[in-house]
Amino acid sequence: MTILVYLAGMIGIGFYYSKKDLTSDEGFFLGNRKLGPLVAAMSAEASDMSSYLLMGLPGLAYLSGLADVGWTEIGLALGTYLNWLIVAKRLRRYSTRLGAITVPDYFSRRFNDTSKLISCVAALIIVIFFIPYTASGFKAVGTLFSSLFGMDYHLAMALGAIVIIGYTVLGGFLAVSTTDLIQSIVMTLALIVIVVFSVGLGGGMDVVLERASRLPGYLSMTRTYDISSGSRLPYTPLNIVSTMAWGLGYFGMPHILLRFMAIKREEDIKASRRIASVWVVVSMFTAIVIGIVGYSCSLSGFISTFTTSSESETVIIRLAGLLSQRGILRAVMAGLVMAGILACTMSTADSQLLAAASSVSKDLMQDFFHVRMTEKQSMRAARITVAAIALIALFLAWNPDSSVFTIVSFAWAGFGGSFGPLMLLSLFWRRTTKQGALAGMICGGATIFIWKYLVRPLGGAWNIYELLPAFLIAGFTTIIVSLLTKAPDSLVTDEFDAVVQDLH
Repeated sequence: MTILVYLAGMIGIGFYYSKKDLTSDEGFFLGNRKLGPLVAAMSAEASDMSSYLLMGLPGLAYLSGLADVGWTEIGLALGTYLNWLIVAKRLRRYSTRLGAITVPDYFSRRFNDTSKLISCVAALIIVIFFIPYTASGFKAVGTLFSSLFGMDYHLAMALGAIVIIGYTVLGGFLAVSTTDLIQSIVMTLALIVIVVFSVGLGGGMDVVLERASRLPGYLSMTRTYDISSGSRLPYTPLNIVSTMAWGLGYFGMPHILLRFMAIKREEDIKASRRIASVWVVVSMFTAIVIGIVGYSCSLSGFISTFTTSSESETVIIRLAGLLSQRGILRAVMAGLVMAGILACTMSTADSQLLAAASSVSKDLMQDFFHVRMTEKQSMRAARITVAAIALIALFLAWNPDSSVFTIVSFAWAGFGGSFGPLMLLSLFWRRTTKQGALAGMICGGATIFIWKYLVRPLGGAWNIYELLPAFLIAGFTTIIVSLLTKAPDSLVTDEFDAVVQDLH
């Protein structure tokens, strides 16, 4: 019942915002730049904390212990703070001055690219990497309902997709941002409920930590537990740097950058930064604790012992199932936990669908291919795009044994490597050229695939998270090509200087 009420509420928000001013591209895709500090902060972080918050992180902590997830959290916490600190205000000012309403649109206007080739390439990158990202969310929905109700995995995915598509299509950016705020609250409550319950179930924190310490390397930040051999493996400085590189992804996440562009007042950014940073640290730490406590619950015989990532990622679902069997009140609380899993999934999927839709309907169809559309036709094209991308994502998530964490990490690397260096250079280096921007994006995106499928399998020193080499290669490429090509004209540099002057 709790889940049904929650889903009905999300659809209701979509209907409410469908009555607002969504007749323009800026209204539908950017909410007319009216986000308050709380909504901006929590919608940005809720859209960031996809299904890996309540499924991927606890699942990885359950299997391998503290090192992997611990350094990931540190990297993500630093990335969150620095993104709000150095990118948010400048991007808000720059995008408003240029009249840009999407990330590809910003890149195109920033470099005065009249050919719109930059926005075309950026839009294609968004579509390519958002589809698997969205697929990870649908996979989480399917896993949730199939585990909880015995429902067919594929049917569960389809129902979840219908709800997400529904309120995204109806209410656009404002509906997505408002639902993300509510979903962040639900996610927080879910984490609190399940960690309190599971610690008690696992025998208390003393027992939990004592059991975890029996596994070699499980509670170490410089060792990791290898479940296949039952032994500890070294977690080298290279592993640490590679894992912390997750934080670099924030500088290139379109759905997060859009919140910076949409915040109502620049003065609100400091408050948003504090809210976002605290929430990210607390929520991820709690999710990691749940994974470690879940191992103790397995030893106590309350839940099964998991040996694969697809199994361990259901640990919070299994714990909520136990909670639901202990009276009506606790059943309602268990429903809240399940709604939390839905929330972290939906809050990301809706933002991704909207960002991808804006890239197709505006950046590709209108700006690059010069398809002339009225505002009404543009809205229709965006809504059709949302549905089409969701269908492709459903197809990619068809395999119930796929790992949420693995899918998310690949898509995260794609955006961080393709857009992250360019976003920073476009905001802080006036000498960046459009040729450098284009080369950097292409090299960053290509490196993700090359490193993931050709280089990283070599193992050893090459076993580095693909985001780090892609980020470095894209950054160096952008700088080198910019220096080798003609300096930007005065129209571009004067715009840059004006933005910098206004900030001081």
